[in-house]
Amino acid sequence: MKLGNSAIKKHHPKKNWMQEHVNDHYVQKANAEGWRSRAVFKLSEIDTRDKLLRPGMTVVDLGSAPGSWCQYAAKRIQPGGRLIALDILEMDPIPGVEFIQGDFRDDAVLRELEARIAGRAIDLVLSDMAPNISGIAMADQARATHLAELALDFARGHLKPGGDMLIKVFQGSGFTELREAVKRDFEVIHMRKPAASRDRSPEVFLLARKKRQRTV
Repeated sequence: MKLGNSAIKKHHPKKNWMQEHVNDHYVQKANAEGWRSRAVFKLSEIDTRDKLLRPGMTVVDLGSAPGSWCQYAAKRIQPGGRLIALDILEMDPIPGVEFIQGDFRDDAVLRELEARIAGRAIDLVLSDMAPNISGIAMADQARATHLAELALDFARGHLKPGGDMLIKVFQGSGFTELREAVKRDFEVIHMRKPAASRDRSPEVFLLARKKRQRTV
């Protein structure tokens, strides 16, 4: 049996993804409203539901580029708030955001962060970090879990007692262990899947509230 031309056309995953991205409702909405990426709607939905951000807070955004979470959070914590963003990549300036380019695991970067905070306690740690996808599921899951663990370690060392953390995680190998680790450090744990998260994506957002007081 002969196949028509339409049946033997090759698929181009990258081209198909780009077309889907351009036609995406949240991409179009972000462009129309001046947000840097569609990710802003994930944070705004969680904030609306859980009342995460409020005026006067000191917030640290890990892996902040291109900056849509910063755009949103910087407005929500005024008046009196401080938002310090960190990323290895460059990020164009955003009003009300203090940006540090570098790896937050480096001592020099942490010292700069601590200098910027100037003794103020951190109320909230945000992380929308995700690895560059290789297409190898096990490797991608391991990298994503590692990034979430790094964010948790940062929160353990710098978030004030009673503070909150919102981090991107991926359901799969290591997810249960990560969630249990978070439970040891926070009193309340929620899993959130915002409408802007694509259905096929394994991403969820782990909202950890009321960091426990460390005992000596």
